[in-house]
Amino acid sequence: MSIVSNTQLTALRTGMQASFDQTYAKYEPKSFHGDVATEIISDDAMETYGWLSDFPDMIEWVGPRTVKSMKENVYQIPNKDWESTVSVQRPTIMDDKFGTLTPRIRHMAQAAAQHPETLIANIMRQGHALLCYDGQNYFDTDHPVFPNVDGTGVALTQSNYFEGTGPAWYLLSTSMPLKPFIFQRRMKPEFEQLTATSGGGPAFFDNAYHFGIYARHNVGFGFWQCAIKSTEALTTENLEKAEKAMMEFQKDGLNPMGIMPDLLVVPPALKAAGRRLVQTRTESGGGDNPLYDAFKLLTVPWLAQVGA
Repeated sequence: MSIVSNTQLTALRTGMQASFDQTYAKYEPKSFHGDVATEIISDDAMETYGWLSDFPDMIEWVGPRTVKSMKENVYQIPNKDWESTVSVQRPTIMDDKFGTLTPRIRHMAQAAAQHPETLIANIMRQGHALLCYDGQNYFDTDHPVFPNVDGTGVALTQSNYFEGTGPAWYLLSTSMPLKPFIFQRRMKPEFEQLTATSGGGPAFFDNAYHFGIYARHNVGFGFWQCAIKSTEALTTENLEKAEKAMMEFQKDGLNPMGIMPDLLVVPPALKAAGRRLVQTRTESGGGDNPLYDAFKLLTVPWLAQVGA
């Protein structure tokens, strides 16, 4: 066949779009970011989360309302552009090799669906070096907490980072209205195709058709009080230490926040240790395991990197 017919191109575009849509729909609900991140729909180039430091308590209403002035903390998440593009030589289409293209398109769709996972995993790994709303690194040993609700007074410090020498594991609270991380979506991934062969189309110049994905989104941090990172050994003692620390976190005014951890996140290297800690009824030496079923266990492949 010497040319690619309009019928072939129509079938190509329809088939590739269907493959993308079906695969994206399959993998997008399985993305772990839904377990650890709140999705915020964005309608601008950047979103500002100035309210993250506000933890007002309920008090008895006697007389006029008591309006508390909260200190200002500006935390912004800019949306970023993301793309993935592949080219297919025109002879492949001329020879009706549509079947060889489908796996590539499906892989692109899977990557698009799982992209929030990779971004969340990246900021989890790097959170000890990335700032959050209080001006401290998200995982830090000296988050300030002030004696007055307006952020005044001599600050005390709280730690959500326990440093050791092993692979990192994370204890999270995901039951709060805002989860530990934010996935900010500006535009869902769109599948785009350039298949024109005339009028200056790409195939006219490089004898290839182009298929791509375009999306706009970004990730950031919610409340640091809802996450603890530890590179200490994943043991009963250290997990209980992290649990106690999170439950004792206070807000400005030195009132307990009432946070209860419910999710243990580990890289593949700690999957077996995590199972022994929270999914085994009896300890190896006998007796009941005090941490059995205390937390849901989530193993994240994206955390399996050097320095995780």
